Amino acid sequence: MELERCFVYVAARLGKAYRITGDRKYLDFMFSEFKATTDYLFDKKSGLYYRDDNYIGKLDKGTKIFWSRGNGWVFAGLTDIIRELNKGSKEYKYFVKLYQKMAKSLKKLQTSDGYWAMSLEGAHLYPTPETSGTGFFTYGMAWGVNNGFLDKDEYAAVAWKGWNALQRCVTENGMLGYVQPIGAAPGSAWPDKTEVYGVGAYLSAGTEMYKLAGN
Repeated sequence: MELERCFVYVAARLGKAYRITGDRKYLDFMFSEFKATTDYLFDKKSGLYYRDDNYIGKLDKGTKIFWSRGNGWVFAGLTDIIRELNKGSKEYKYFVKLYQKMAKSLKKLQTSDGYWAMSLEGAHLYPTPETSGTGFFTYGMAWGVNNGFLDKDEYAAVAWKGWNALQRCVTENGMLGYVQPIGAAPGSAWPDKTEVYGVGAYLSAGTEMYKLAGN
């Protein structure tokens, strides 16, 4: 399982355990571990996460390596964590601020055709469409608009642009293509390559886009 997926999945489950039981030990542990990981792997200037410490300071032809799907797991996962927290709490404020900072960074990195490149700051190095990262980011953007965390005038167009890009990667038979295979860094994707996590991201995006269209 990819590292970022484990990272946010465990955090969201601990948040849910806190909400169900009311026992702060779950919340305190989740918050301290998430913050420690973020302090280590989050690049404050870029507003993005490194996949792991192997990529801190490493450059790909002069470009920092921020993997699209890895950041997608985190951005989408933050929505699950925020749902479990009490509004106004220090934890709630922390995660909302982090989510909004990532959204601001990701908005700037969306390509002209609506995708997010496999290496977020290296679109010129990875011009092939990629739908798993794009799916997660589209979902996160639409969720933020629908729930009042992101300004509609600024971010709805970002979500629609991402959604339209995803649509162009669905074959006549209904298969979502251009999903990068399981990995740990930017790589390759093909029009006939799909994976369940890419489809999951696409369907998640679709549920929020449906709500956005209704609004």
